[in-house]
Amino acid sequence: MSDLAAPRSAQRRRRADAERNIATILDAAGRVLGERPDASMDDIAKAAGISRQTVYSHFPSRDALLAGLLADVTERVVDAIEAADLDTGPASDALLRFLDVSWRVFEGDPFLLHLTNPPMSSQEEHDQHEPILGPLERLIRRGQRDGDFDPMLPVSWLLSATIGLGHAAGEEVRAGRMTSDDAISTLRRSIPRLFSATGPGAS
Repeated sequence: MSDLAAPRSAQRRRRADAERNIATILDAAGRVLGERPDASMDDIAKAAGISRQTVYSHFPSRDALLAGLLADVTERVVDAIEAADLDTGPASDALLRFLDVSWRVFEGDPFLLHLTNPPMSSQEEHDQHEPILGPLERLIRRGQRDGDFDPMLPVSWLLSATIGLGHAAGEEVRAGRMTSDDAISTLRRSIPRLFSATGPGAS
């Protein structure tokens, strides 16, 4: 092995170790915070089987760790939305697929139910939602062109309303007023009615 190859190999190993540690920390954090929302960074380090120092080297604060968890969830939602192929079939059917896959990822991360105050600014929260809102915006515009969705409703309004109702459903589950199944069933009835080109007031 050349003198240059050895440092490169060591760097690759360090990167691979760091990626494994981050994945392990996020997995442990999601599980622990889903069961105990007030769990400490030490609790998460213990559950991950990783030293406290290592956890803090990747996530210097609890807010940084929560932001990492949200970014990880967002990435999985985006992957699920891509797999749902929202560009094919009637827009109304694609909207139901969007709701189903989005909620399925949410349902698999109980810690989200306890995250009542995301550790980010309004701009950061917008940026967090952007990868999800992009495909939904394209779907809305397609549905309005095809006559499935009310073309008189502003796209920005439909996007905001969808996110707002999604948060409301999560709050209902968190408060114990709805089960997860009730929440997705309610979203599947409420949001298509909001979008509908044939509902009251639609022209």
